[in-house]
Amino acid sequence: MRSLRDIRGLRPRDLTQRQRLLVLFVVGLAGIVLCYTLVYNWGMATLENRPQSVFRSLQTVVETMTTTGYGADSPWETPAMNVLMVTIQLTGVVIGFVTLRILVIPLFERTPLNLDDRLTPKSDHVVIAEYRRDTYVLLDELEELGVDYVLIESDEEEAKRLSDAGYQAINGDPEERTDLDRASIERASLLITDAGDRTASIVLTALEANEDLRVISFTESTRRKAALAEVGVDRSVAPHALIGERLAEKATTPVDVGSSDSEVVDIREILVRRDSPMHGVRIRDSPIARHPDLTLVAGWFDGELRLPPSPDEPLTPNAVLVVAGPAGEIDEMTDEIGGIRSRRFAAPSRVVVAGLGEGGTAAVSALPDGVAVTTVDDSAERNPDHVGDVTEPETLRAAGIEGASALIVTVSDDSIALLTIAIARSLSEDVEILARVTEAAKARAAFRAGADYVLSTQRVSARLVAAEVHGERVMDPTSQIRVVRADAAPFVGETLGDLRRNGERGWTVVAIARNGNVFTDERTAVEPADEVFVAGSDDGIQSFDRAVRTD
Repeated sequence: MRSLRDIRGLRPRDLTQRQRLLVLFVVGLAGIVLCYTLVYNWGMATLENRPQSVFRSLQTVVETMTTTGYGADSPWETPAMNVLMVTIQLTGVVIGFVTLRILVIPLFERTPLNLDDRLTPKSDHVVIAEYRRDTYVLLDELEELGVDYVLIESDEEEAKRLSDAGYQAINGDPEERTDLDRASIERASLLITDAGDRTASIVLTALEANEDLRVISFTESTRRKAALAEVGVDRSVAPHALIGERLAEKATTPVDVGSSDSEVVDIREILVRRDSPMHGVRIRDSPIARHPDLTLVAGWFDGELRLPPSPDEPLTPNAVLVVAGPAGEIDEMTDEIGGIRSRRFAAPSRVVVAGLGEGGTAAVSALPDGVAVTTVDDSAERNPDHVGDVTEPETLRAAGIEGASALIVTVSDDSIALLTIAIARSLSEDVEILARVTEAAKARAAFRAGADYVLSTQRVSARLVAAEVHGERVMDPTSQIRVVRADAAPFVGETLGDLRRNGERGWTVVAIARNGNVFTDERTAVEPADEVFVAGSDDGIQSFDRAVRTD
């Protein structure tokens, strides 16, 4: 769980309703005590003819307001002073009740009576109307990117847990206009829905309140996209289908996670096949390390991400190298380090798809016509080539796993996916295994089980939202390596070589954009008007954002 934001760094407009109320209470109480102290001090000197220090008067006022006693000042001779003391006593009783309601009761209750009190003022923000995946993954993504949001959660206990953890969440029904109004829907810029059959109702209600609202909807099936567009959804996303397509692309072609300048600079994943002659060669001795225009951004070794890899790291079978640089240079390098892709396609490829749901169907559709495909599913209604349990070795053997070039695992259950990966790896050391898991935390386990490439539905869904909010800033929501484009001001005067040599940060600068051109040579120095392409893992890019903000 991430740490909560430090309240000391909040500006007044960032305070929640409850925090503003507490500040107002404290300031008001101090003002009342000060006012009574000054009046009492004057009264003792003028009316009672007993002058004393202001601190003695402060003590008496506090004693009176808290009903703890009066010390040596009582009794008072003049009617005005007695009326003043009665007024102070009544004020103390009222303040006591207010303190009990505002401070004491909420302090000992499990949650505040109204989660709305914890919301900061909203404008041009994102409203999330239900989210059926891992909510913490999505909200952490938004908070790390500095995106203002409100989540409307229909489950009261879940809403309380999220609010207690410091997230901007309220309990409500997003189909109700009043609950959308509580989330300041009329001032929002983006609505995200993940509510299944309730999506159309939520979208229509929200657009009544804010017709300029942009709407993104998560859906389980691509078949609903046309209908959702009719009710006002600007973009419908089927994460399972999207991941299935991406796994199919990864199984048959190099993965390009470049920017809009991809005709000039690419960031590409190169899989070192098990039969590559580069096995055992240290990275410092590889052609990539010696190339002046290419940057080794990261590497996956036995499921572990190294960013950047140590120069002494040996290349291992099925290592995945993330390389940045001109597209033509990467193509030449791919051939030089073993003809990885060309040898792979010298003979027709054959792919086994395990799980023929929405993701598996999308994967099959995305595979090129020249690739032989064998599908496996436990339901005959989906019309697979083989009906059976994919966790049984006999089922995978019948599907031809031992002679396949790749296995795409898109089963619906993470436990089944992990077991399928392990069994497939035990049956074939050569097959490339690409898998989808639901939980982000299961990705590491999938690598340990033998997978070569893993995408998490939770992580991809959160990244899609970030990409929609920030446009080209998050360039590829389905990549395991994030690429962002940022202002180069913090790095002016440094060369690309200098910026790339610090490997302890978790991120690296791979290129400089200047006047429509992209430079990758290590000798290029950063100028004030430049932009930089930065690549890193999730944590690395978050560290980069924090470092840039600090600078």
